[in-house]
Amino acid sequence: MTRAVSRRPSAVSAVAAGLVTLVLASFALAGSARAQDEVIGLPRGTVVRPVPIEDLDGQPVDLGQFIGRKPVLVEFWASWCTNCTALEPRLRAAYQRHGSQVEFVVVAVGVNQTKNSVRRHLAGHALPGRVLWDGNGAAVRAFQTPATSYVVVLDAQGRVAYAGIGPDQDLEAAVGRVVR
Repeated sequence: MTRAVSRRPSAVSAVAAGLVTLVLASFALAGSARAQDEVIGLPRGTVVRPVPIEDLDGQPVDLGQFIGRKPVLVEFWASWCTNCTALEPRLRAAYQRHGSQVEFVVVAVGVNQTKNSVRRHLAGHALPGRVLWDGNGAAVRAFQTPATSYVVVLDAQGRVAYAGIGPDQDLEAAVGRVVR
C-alpha cells in the first residue's frame, strides 16, 4: 500500500525558512551598521500591528500592552549575535537615560537558541528592559525584521520613528526623537 505525500509546505517549515533567512541576513550584515536613512524593515510612520509572543516562562505576552501607550524601543536579539553584543553598551546608555520614559523590549528570536539557553545567557549578562521570546517568528514577521540587532523605536502612538540595524546605532538619538 502506498501513501500520498503532501507537497504543501507546513506552517512549521514556513517559520523555519523565515528564521533561517533571518540568521543568514544577520551574518551577511555583521559589522555593518545601517539606520533609517535607507529603508530597513518598517518605514517611518508605519503603525505596528501588535502580536502575541511569550515571556521566557512560556506565558503569553501581547506586545499591544506596550505599543501605543508610551514610546517603545524593541531590539531583535540573539545570544549568539555579535552585533547585538556590540550594541549592548548603547542599549544600556539609552536605558539609563530614558528607561523611565520609554519601554525597552528585547525580543529573543527563536533561531539557534531556546528559552533555556536565553535564560542561562541572561543569568550572566542581564539586558535592560523586558526580554521576551519569539519562538514562532510572529514578531519577526510583524516588524519585518531583516536580521538580529534590528532596533525599532515607536512613538507613543505606536508609529515607527526609527529603525536600524548593526552595532553602531545611535540609540540615544533614536529614543530622543520620541521622548518629551
